[in-house]
Amino acid sequence: MPTPESISLDAPLDELLDYAGRRFAVAFEPVSAAGRTLEVLQITNMAEYVERIAEAATQGQGLDLPFWARIWPASMVLAHMAASLPLGPGAELLEIGAGVGVCGLFAAAAGLHATITDISHDALVFTRINALHNGLGDRVRVLRADFSADRLGRRFDVIIGAEVLYIERLHRGLVKFLGAHLRPREGAQALLARNHERRSMRFFKLAEEDFVMSNKTVGCKATGEDGEIERHLCDIVRLVPRKVVAA
Repeated sequence: MPTPESISLDAPLDELLDYAGRRFAVAFEPVSAAGRTLEVLQITNMAEYVERIAEAATQGQGLDLPFWARIWPASMVLAHMAASLPLGPGAELLEIGAGVGVCGLFAAAAGLHATITDISHDALVFTRINALHNGLGDRVRVLRADFSADRLGRRFDVIIGAEVLYIERLHRGLVKFLGAHLRPREGAQALLARNHERRSMRFFKLAEEDFVMSNKTVGCKATGEDGEIERHLCDIVRLVPRKVVAA
């Protein structure tokens, strides 16, 4: 089986699809947000794939589960908001911990220039496939980035991330990353979406010195693996640099 590093993200769409199809059972599925529908590549046998990973894992070894491949309810809420932001043409958006890139893709479909990042190579392959398949290749840049440690050398109008607060040890690095990559001008903001049950209090304590924060709780529906409709509450946290507020 190919290693995750065996294909370039700049490869043609057919080669990327071949690579993904050799690693997983995949299919495009329609996903809708903000009045638009995109076709998003999904792993179709997730339960079977996770079971296979568990069986192959040696005793006492952690499992590298493909959480990046699931479209979480918070991602759909954030995708709607990102695609509805009142930003002018050419505004630049950065998505962190993107998984298959749903939020950034819908923002790009709405006219923004999106840089979509994750630490998983396979996640980035799926995102690149989704961008090319939906005709968004000219508005979407895909690259590997660890939001707890890396610096990209540029700033953005908006930074978004869904379910990026669940690992507490990453909170301090995330706060510094947001400060280092938001443009110091009016309108600059970060939007982070999470399941309402995840409190993430340490993150807010760390962020309050540098950001003015507000929280909005939104109800949403999602289809579970059994086909049943599930109801969720998601929080959208808006962070505005204090330097921008004071300007």
